Amino acid sequence: MESHSKSLNSNGHDAASIGSIIKYHRKKSGLTQQGLANLAGAGLTPIKQAEAGKKTIQLDTLLKIFAVLNIQILLHSKMMKSYESEPNEKS
Repeated sequence: MESHSKSLNSNGHDAASIGSIIKYHRKKSGLTQQGLANLAGAGLTPIKQAEAGKKTIQLDTLLKIFAVLNIQILLHSKMMKSYESEPNEKS
């Protein structure tokens, strides 16, 4: 099975492209903006702002939207393995 993903990095993935991804997933899921807002426990305004590419949307709201739309975020760095193996360094 082929995996399709887009990373959130400096290679063209800005607030506008994230907004487009959210809108695409919402529409393909058959949801209205209000329906997504209801499922995410958010207001209609943050949904509209996210889809419009507003840069200052709250992280917790964005994470709720991603959860409803089954969008996963991949965190990757050269130090990630080290971070995961050293639990005392996480605080």
